[in-house]
Amino acid sequence: MGEREGTDDERALPGGQVPSALTLWLWLAGIGAVFCAVVAVLLFLWLPEPAWVAWVLVILAVIAAADFCWIARRARRDGPG
Repeated sequence: MGEREGTDDERALPGGQVPSALTLWLWLAGIGAVFCAVVAVLLFLWLPEPAWVAWVLVILAVIAAADFCWIARRARRDGPG
């Protein structure tokens, strides 16, 4: 218990960098933005009755896109890794 599994060298990417939490956060924000946007468009096209659900997804997609931009800015400022 309490021991870390693997060292930084074992978890390093082929380029020698250790993946950071910002990278994971960036991926999750990007996937969330794309998913919400695609599902919102599909709801608008095929199920116009529950339009409020599509609008909620549009709002979530905009929030995720803003989050993506903010994370990318932080990742650029903080450097690699």
